[in-house]
Amino acid sequence: MLGAVLALLLAGAGPASAHAALQSTDPAQNAVLPVAPQTVTLTFSEAVSLSSDSVRVLDPAGRAVDSGSPAHADGKDNTARVGLGSGLANGTYTVAWRAVSEDSHPIGGAFTFSIGAPSATTVSTTALQSAEADGLVAALYGTARTVAYAAFALLAGAAGFVLLCWPAGASRRPVQRLLMTGWVALLVSTVAVLMLRGPYERGSGVGKAFDLSLVRTTLDERIGTALAARLLLLAASGVFLSLLVGQLGLPQGAGAKAAANGGAGRTGPGTAGAGADGDPEEAELRELERRAAERPQREARLGLGVAGLVLAVALSATWAGADHASVGIQVWLALPLGMLHLVAMALWLGGLAAMLVGLREGIGAEVADRFSKIAFGAVLVLAGTGVYQSWRGLGSWGALTGTDYGRLLLVKTGCVIAMLGVAWMSRTWLARLRATPEEAAEVVPEPVAVAATPGPDTASETVSGAASDAASDSGADTEDPVRRAQLVRQRAARANADRDRGLTPTRAGLRRSVLVEAAVAVAVLVVTTLLTNSPPGRVAGEVAAAAANGAATTSGGTSGGTTGGAPAPQTVPGRTVELKLPYDTKGRTPNAKGTATVTLNPAGTGSNEVHLKLDGADGSPVEVPEVELAFTLPDRDLGPLTVPLTTEGTGRWTGTAQLPLAGNWVVSVVIRSSDIDQTTEIKQLKIG
Repeated sequence: MLGAVLALLLAGAGPASAHAALQSTDPAQNAVLPVAPQTVTLTFSEAVSLSSDSVRVLDPAGRAVDSGSPAHADGKDNTARVGLGSGLANGTYTVAWRAVSEDSHPIGGAFTFSIGAPSATTVSTTALQSAEADGLVAALYGTARTVAYAAFALLAGAAGFVLLCWPAGASRRPVQRLLMTGWVALLVSTVAVLMLRGPYERGSGVGKAFDLSLVRTTLDERIGTALAARLLLLAASGVFLSLLVGQLGLPQGAGAKAAANGGAGRTGPGTAGAGADGDPEEAELRELERRAAERPQREARLGLGVAGLVLAVALSATWAGADHASVGIQVWLALPLGMLHLVAMALWLGGLAAMLVGLREGIGAEVADRFSKIAFGAVLVLAGTGVYQSWRGLGSWGALTGTDYGRLLLVKTGCVIAMLGVAWMSRTWLARLRATPEEAAEVVPEPVAVAATPGPDTASETVSGAASDAASDSGADTEDPVRRAQLVRQRAARANADRDRGLTPTRAGLRRSVLVEAAVAVAVLVVTTLLTNSPPGRVAGEVAAAAANGAATTSGGTSGGTTGGAPAPQTVPGRTVELKLPYDTKGRTPNAKGTATVTLNPAGTGSNEVHLKLDGADGSPVEVPEVELAFTLPDRDLGPLTVPLTTEGTGRWTGTAQLPLAGNWVVSVVIRSSDIDQTTEIKQLKIG
C-alpha cells in the first residue's frame, strides 16, 4: 500500500515553475481590437487545472459573453481558452480568471481589452474577484495547514524519541497522550484541509466547505490525492501506535526481572552467595539470561523502528509530492531531499515536545544525552537540505530581499538560529546534569497498586503492603476498607510529590531551556506554512522578466493588430494631471532618494497617456535598475493594472494606462535603486 501511495504522489511530478504565472494573453492586456475576437486564450508558466468558471469574460454592462467551460488550448496544459459569443458590441471587456497551479496553489487575476474603442464599464466587484480567498476561509485553511505540520512533527518526533531514546516511556501515560494528540491533530487537520480546499481555491464562503461536489473536485487534484493518501497512512499509523504502546509499554516479564536482579528467582544455599563470591560461570549465566530476557524487546524495537521510518517517510511525501518540491528544477533531487527535510524537522521539533514530557517524568541524563546527539544530526540534515531548497527557490541573491519568499526565508533562518542558540544553552544544562551522578539518574516512580474492590480476604494482596505501611505509621485500623483505600491514595500522592521533587535546579533549568526551544519551534512551523504559500523567488524573477519582455513587445507592436498594444491615446489640452511622489529606498547610491512625477492626460476613463519622471535629490534625472507603474481601484477590487513603460531617456518613461472605471484610483510606483534597495510609493488619483 505504501508503495502505491508514493507512486500516486510522485508520478505527476515534473519540471515546471513552482507557482504558475500568467505569461501572455490573447487578446493582450489593454489591447484595442478593430473586430471582436472569437476566443480568449491565456498562457501560463506551468500546467494549470481549470474549473467550469476559470475564465469569465464580461461586457461593459457586466454581462457574461463567454461560452463557459474553458479548456486547454490545443491540448497544452499550460493554457486556458474560452469561446466568445457572436455580435459583440464595441467597448471595454473584462476578463476574470482563476486556476490552480501544478504545485496546488490557486492563482487568479483580471485584465481588460477593448473592441473598437475603450469605454466605461460597470463590472461588479464579485465578478472581478482575484485569487484572494475569503478571509475566514483563508485563515482556517492556513491554520489547518500549520496544525498539520505541527501534528506530523509531534507524532513522528515523539515516536522516534520513544524508539531511539526512551523505550520505557511507552508505558507512561503522558507520553501515550502525547502520541495520541499528534495522531488526532493530524487526522482532524487533514480532514479540515480537504474540506476547505474547494472554497479556498474558488474564493467562496466557509459554508461551501460541506459541498461534496467541491470535495470530489479536490480529490481529483494532486493535493486531493496527497490528502487521501495521508488519511490512509494515518490509519496504518494508528495500528503502529497500538503496537508501539503494546510492545514497549508492557512491564518486563518475570524472567527479565529475575535476570535484572541477578538471578534472584533461584533460591537455595548454593546460589544465594554466588554473586558475592564472584563466580565467573554464574556471572556469565546471568548475562545470558539478561540478553535472552531483553531480546524480545530489542526485536520489537527494531521492527517498530523500521515500520515507523517507512510511515514517516510516506507521510512526508504527502507534503513534498504536492508542494514546491514537486515542480521546478531538479525534481528528482528536490523530492527526496524535501522528504528528508521534513523527517529531520519532525525528529528535532517533535522530539523536543517528548523531551519536555520526559523531563517532567524524571528521565535520566543518559536519555537526554542520547536525544541531544540525535537532534544534532537532525540539525545537520536540516542545514544541508535547507541550503539546497533555498538555492532552488530563490534563484538569485536579489530575491532574498526583493520577494516575499526571500523575506520569509530570512525570518525562518533567524528563528532557526535562535533555536540553535537556545539548544546550546540546553547542552550546557545537560553537561551540568551529567556532572552530578545523583541528579543524572532516572527518577523512577514507585508503583502503587490500588484495589478496585477491597475486601478482608484480599486486602494484603490488593494494596501490596502500601496501606498497611501507611496505617502502621498513623496507627489507623487496617481492617477498615474505606480507610485502607484512603491511605493508598495518600501514599500515591506522596510518591508523586517525591517524583516532582526530583526536578532539581539543574533539571528545572534544562526543562526551561527546552521549553523556550519548543516555543521558537512553533514560530518556525508558522513561517514554514507561509513559505509554502508564497511563490518562490526564482519564479518571481521569471515573471518579472516575462513582464518586461511583454512590455517591450507591446510597446513595439503594430497598431491595429489583434494582439498588439493599444493605440496612443488622444491628449486633451488642459486635462493633464500631475502627481509628485517623493521616494527614498534607504540606499547609499545617488539614485536612492528623489521624486517620482507621474502625469496623465486626459485623466479620465478609458485610454490615458502616462509619463513617468525620476529626479534625484539635486533635481537631475536619475537612472534606476527597475521601475514599475500600476493603477488599482480598491473599491471595485480592480487591479493592479500594470502600465507597460517605454524608455525615453535617462529617468524618463512613457506608456498608456487603460482606466475603465471612474473612482478613487491608487497610483503605485515601485522603484529599485540597487540589487537590495527598493521602495513603493502610492498616491490617490480621482478619475471621473
